[in-house]
Amino acid sequence: MEKIGVIGAGSWGIALAKLLATNGHSVIVWSIVEEEIAMLKEKHEHVDKLPGVKLPDSISYTTDLKDAIAESDMLVLAVPSVFTRSTAKSMAPYVKDHQVIVCVAKGIEEETLMTISDVVEEEVKNADVAILCGPSHAEEVGIGLPTTVVAGAHSKATADRVQDIFMNEVFRVYTTPDMLGMELGGSLKNVIALAAGMADGLGYGDNTKAALITRGIAEISRLAIKMGAKAETLSGLTGIGDLIVTCESKHSRNRKAGMLMGQGYTMDEATKEVKMVVEGIYSAKAALALAKKYEVEMPIIEAVNSVLFENKSAKEAVADLMQRDKRTEHADLAWES
Repeated sequence: MEKIGVIGAGSWGIALAKLLATNGHSVIVWSIVEEEIAMLKEKHEHVDKLPGVKLPDSISYTTDLKDAIAESDMLVLAVPSVFTRSTAKSMAPYVKDHQVIVCVAKGIEEETLMTISDVVEEEVKNADVAILCGPSHAEEVGIGLPTTVVAGAHSKATADRVQDIFMNEVFRVYTTPDMLGMELGGSLKNVIALAAGMADGLGYGDNTKAALITRGIAEISRLAIKMGAKAETLSGLTGIGDLIVTCESKHSRNRKAGMLMGQGYTMDEATKEVKMVVEGIYSAKAALALAKKYEVEMPIIEAVNSVLFENKSAKEAVADLMQRDKRTEHADLAWES
């Protein structure tokens, strides 16, 4: 049994807290919101973000960050990506040397273009930072539906340890050293999911969705590989797997926000309706900046940015994508004649 501190009491943090407690670990959950902690203590359920998922009585809760960190063997950082740096900065004084921090949020910091793990490593220099991601909606993990994810770390020993702690009969964990590929796949797919949602909101069909998913992973892969990630990662669970579930699922907040925008909502109206952090909106500008920095063509990413920040309608953006110049699908394939 290990002592695990879950930093963040959103739907994903709570789902993982339940999973870890079910696996026999001692779990403490931290939130900065006193009312949230009071609710969790009283009801053993997050009635707002994960209704119907009853939590084991063994889980404890706190608003004291030091309490959540000091006695824990491992930390799970589950705050939204936009709060990662500020939270990591607050955590830093209490983190022990080589204490493992498992990052489970997905995003790219807009100002620095850094991944989540890079941000945490910059703020908590003595930590051993790992990642856990893949096609894994909290709503399904919370009720024990079979799910498969990937643990990434700098060392095999750390990845194996994360795998051992999280894995059970309904939650399968693979390992990889390609943290960059995992994080780029997990972040950029949220932007593509906004486009997929817009297509749904416009009433388009399966053909459109298949095209967005397929061309979306092509865009993500072009950028990620140029940045040093591995092609195998983008064809795996944290690449195409995560993209499929986020573009298709009724649980996807990015798809839902995109769908509302496709129906005519503004970005602000859509995010208010979703009532949760829509990570793709925060990653969109960073994705476009990375595309320009590395000179990679990413037309879907560009189209999403034009809808989000340039007042272009979703219908116009799709039309522009369809009417781009002719080209071959794979430029590196040779013709026989």
